[in-house]
Amino acid sequence: MSTSTNYSTLNEVALNYRRTLTGDNTSEKDLILFFAHNGTGKTRLSMEFKELGKIDDSRDTLYFNAFTEDLFSWNNDLENDRERVLTFNKDSAFFDGLQELEMETRIGGLFQNYVDLNFFINYDDYTVTFSRELIINNSTTTVENIKISRGEENLFIWCFFIAICEIAIDQVNSDEDTGAYNWVKYIYIDDPISSLDENKAIAVACDLGRLIKKIKEDGSKVKTVVSTHHSLFFNVMFNELKRHVKNKCYFLHSKKDETYILQDTGDVPFFHHIAIISQLKQVVDSGEIYTHHFNTLRSILEKTASFFGYERIDKCIQGLDDEVLFNRALNLFSHGKYSIYNPKEMGSDNKDLFKKIFEGFLNKYEFYLPEIFNDEIETNIE
Repeated sequence: MSTSTNYSTLNEVALNYRRTLTGDNTSEKDLILFFAHNGTGKTRLSMEFKELGKIDDSRDTLYFNAFTEDLFSWNNDLENDRERVLTFNKDSAFFDGLQELEMETRIGGLFQNYVDLNFFINYDDYTVTFSRELIINNSTTTVENIKISRGEENLFIWCFFIAICEIAIDQVNSDEDTGAYNWVKYIYIDDPISSLDENKAIAVACDLGRLIKKIKEDGSKVKTVVSTHHSLFFNVMFNELKRHVKNKCYFLHSKKDETYILQDTGDVPFFHHIAIISQLKQVVDSGEIYTHHFNTLRSILEKTASFFGYERIDKCIQGLDDEVLFNRALNLFSHGKYSIYNPKEMGSDNKDLFKKIFEGFLNKYEFYLPEIFNDEIETNIE
């Protein structure tokens, strides 16, 4: 059975993560992987973790989060609309010693696994330009100064970061005092897949999994923390690493009083969906049931059907009293365009119908709903 622990601040959560990775707890881990909804405080937690490792001018955490992405920005040449370049902040220690590290080769080997783009780094101006080769009338043409999409930009920054991680791991393993990144003890990665479709999310998860396994295989002392709000990414990472790396997996939840619950998922990679079911149960218990909750319930039934290999969601309510009525209600109400930002409460008859469908579903599959979701939880399901 999974366990949960309450924390008053994110600083306490960060301290727990460090103890888990260094072995101050019952056993030392190489990786912490955790799921948390947007708005929980994942980015703030990554900064708390980073700050705990800063002593005077020294540091120990190489991190990827929203602040890392902000080190890059576009100059779109508003005057001529031609020389579009991605600039990076030369004042950041993140970019120390890049020119000597053959970054184009390292980044290119990663980046071109995802997209068909070329790039050039100008180390004097701290800019990156992008181009693409097109075949027109059997002739190859190079299109210069491309303004790449937000997803492609995020992938480039991600590959830039992973290339630096590879350098850091090599330098740490060399046991030499030289090297721009030989100070790294922890790699902390917060939500690396914003603006990506699911295929690329899976690819990023697999590539990150390979990097973490390489850290372990090389006998490196570097430890890793990975957070995500993306359930598919979480599950791919879990399955990629569960047999190869000593890890700890969590669900992090923030309560209304701005305290935090860290739930050990154990061997349950789909814990995210249990959390949503638990939140739906609170909705039902409170009686504050809104039209968009039918969309959430249908999503849960679809995931359950997928898990059991059912072709249709009506299999999930098969055998329940009023099965035909339940199926019609799900098809009717879950296809409406209901917004969680303009919620409309259901009428009493529809509330009763919703409760019967939900409670019949729970009784049929006997989900375990952790007690942590029964106290002062903020209902933020979509």
